[in-house]
Formats: sequence, C-alpha cells, structure tokens
Amino acid sequence: MGDLTLLGAKVQGPLKKLEWFPAPKRVGEVVFTTPEFTSLCPKTGQPDFATVTITYTPRERCLESKSLKLYLWTFREKGAFLEQVSSEILGDVVEALDPLDCAVELLSNPRGGIALKTTARYHRQPVEGRGS
Repeated sequence: MGDLTLLGAKVQGPLKKLEWFPAPKRVGEVVFTTPEFTSLCPKTGQPDFATVTITYTPRERCLESKSLKLYLWTFREKGAFLEQVSSEILGDVVEALDPLDCAVELLSNPRGGIALKTTARYHRQPVEGRGS
C-alpha cells in the first residue's frame, strides 16, 4: 500500500505529492473531475480557469483524492499554458500509478469568446517478451 500520509492529516497548503492505495478487483475505470482548476497564463499572469478530468484504468494502484486536490492546488500560482499543464499532470499521475492507460483533459473557461480543450494521453506498452 502507498503511504497515505495526507488522509486525515491537517494540511494547510498545496503539495505536489500523489498518494495511492491498492486497486480493488474489477475496477475498470476511474474518473476524477473538478470545475475548479486554476493556473496562470505564463505571459500575462492572469488566471486561467478550467475543468480538469483525469480518467485512468488502474493496473495495481488507485489515486487517493485528497492528495489529488492538494496536488492540483500547486498549479494556482504556476505560469504555464494549459497544453503544458495537461502533459505535466499526465506524467505525474502515470509515474505515481503506473496505470494501463490514462487521459488528462483540461477545458478552459472561454476567454475572449474562445475556449480551449487539451487532452494528454498515455497507453502502457507491454513489456517485451511478456504480456501487460
């Protein structure tokens, strides 16, 4: 089991740490969605508001939601384009969970009448000479 140090602990700020627990049998897909994602435009410093959806097929690990909330909080003061953010979140989730597949989608609130949707995807490759 992953060390669930955050669950039940008093945490007062953002934390870039994703925690996990063993995946229950027969869980085929897990989806997290929040309409409260915020990051900063790297050029103007203005806030970008978006809905983030993380969808994955667990292999052996499931993502603990409190750690995800604290992790997403780290982007509130970070300047980055949403395309970069979706890729970074995907990389961190894949590193923590080693899922069979994963997708991170960010859908920005419209700015100047234009909304942006970006999706980063991962599919686990079978190990040479063995099944997945």
